[in-house]
Amino acid sequence: MQEELIAFLRNENIELVQEKHPKGALLVTPYEHCHFIFLIDKGAVKVTEWIDEKEQIIRFGYKGNWLTALDSFLSDKPTRFSIEALKSTVVRRIKKNDFLSFVSSSQSIMKKWNVLLENLVLQQMERESDLLHNNPKDRYDRVLQRSPQLFQEIPLRHIANYLRMTPETLSRLRK
Repeated sequence: MQEELIAFLRNENIELVQEKHPKGALLVTPYEHCHFIFLIDKGAVKVTEWIDEKEQIIRFGYKGNWLTALDSFLSDKPTRFSIEALKSTVVRRIKKNDFLSFVSSSQSIMKKWNVLLENLVLQQMERESDLLHNNPKDRYDRVLQRSPQLFQEIPLRHIANYLRMTPETLSRLRK
């Protein structure tokens, strides 16, 4: 879908903005409208929400992933999430309206977008199930089986937050 998107944008003379973000930079801040979708070319990001003054990581993105503050992207309301670069990150940013024009440009593209959204829903259901497991080892094993690349791309302290455990607990489980 990436190549088709790039060809569509060029054909329609639509700007595809490449952005470089240093570690710690915010691509999206809470309470703003997110009118973009990002394709990650290099690096990694985390999606977080602050709950009771504590950061909780809910999702990661790395090379090849599409990412946005989906709540805002779909509803046109401000997001409650932030998206932050975990390391030097390069993304291509596409305006929502341009992306939606691309998606509606053909049945084939619409089907691919629907598959992408269906996969996202299934991933969210798996994530919800992960959080129901009280045993840290069960949460670790489930995520490791489902997303082994995560452990190659994301620093362990962030994975520990995502798994709702201390970095020390994660370190013990990995041994």
